[in-house]
Amino acid sequence: MSARPILWIVIPCYNEEQVLPLTAPMFLKKLRELTEADRISANSRILFVNDGSKDRTWDIIRELAASDEHYIGICQSRNLGHQNAVLAGLMEAKDRCDITISIDCDGQDDINAMDRMVEEYLKGAEVVYGVRSRRDKDSFFKRTTAEGFYKLMKALGAEVVFNHADYRLISARVLEHFAEFGEVNIFLRGLVPLVGFPSTTVSYERAERLAGKSHYPLRKMLALAFNGITSLSVKPITLITGCGVGFSVIGLILMIWAIVQSILGKTVAGWTSTICIICLLGGIQLISLGIIGQYIGKTYLEAKHRPRYIISARTWESEERRWREETAPETEGKNA
Repeated sequence: MSARPILWIVIPCYNEEQVLPLTAPMFLKKLRELTEADRISANSRILFVNDGSKDRTWDIIRELAASDEHYIGICQSRNLGHQNAVLAGLMEAKDRCDITISIDCDGQDDINAMDRMVEEYLKGAEVVYGVRSRRDKDSFFKRTTAEGFYKLMKALGAEVVFNHADYRLISARVLEHFAEFGEVNIFLRGLVPLVGFPSTTVSYERAERLAGKSHYPLRKMLALAFNGITSLSVKPITLITGCGVGFSVIGLILMIWAIVQSILGKTVAGWTSTICIICLLGGIQLISLGIIGQYIGKTYLEAKHRPRYIISARTWESEERRWREETAPETEGKNA
């Protein structure tokens, strides 16, 4: 392990023109602090990943890259979602650095936790998860649903770290093996623990967003949660099977009871009870078919092997192109 590892901070960005000018200097300041403390190499970088933003986010990233060599950026061809953006950044970084730290652009995650993350890496941890110490600033609904989600994931057999989102340090060695995971349906906070290697956690307090609006409303949060459950666990299908067996047994018992009552001449026309039973079973069947359909749909998407991200531009490509154009005449002259 190098005494001064090269660190790439991977930051996904989607319509962040309001917050990026505020947080970019904070990330650069932290990078310099770690460098001056002799914890990381001076060749460390801040990688912004533009996730198909519709505002000036990519223009700002290019301006930052032109102002300081520590800023670099890549741009996806279209918006593919937060998880794919983080993955694109990690895969871009894995062959160019020793460690990566992924963090959101909004400034809510405590960047000072990076010091402890790097320290844990130098002690031998290959993965360091940033874990929220408390959720006092969240609403009751958000806090209850978020904590319930992690508990549900654990109950379903998925390996997730409680109260951890996507603020984490991952070594290049782990990323090499993580690159072998070819899932199209990506849920990083459940996939990273599957790779293994020594890991630990660092706790921090989450602040308010510095500017702009959150890009994760309730609808997207629920979609992410459901995607995580169906991507990492098949227990919902097992539960459906168990429910089917249970209701079949109950139905068999009721059928025997109805036959006995008919033989004894005690049957009474019960329209209400019949309708209730039909509605209950019909609802259960539709829900079950929907869950099974989700798994079939994911299998369909996985079978296509579509690319999980497409990088349309890199901030350093223009520099390389200009260097090739400047050196081309000299090379041609030597060949002549």
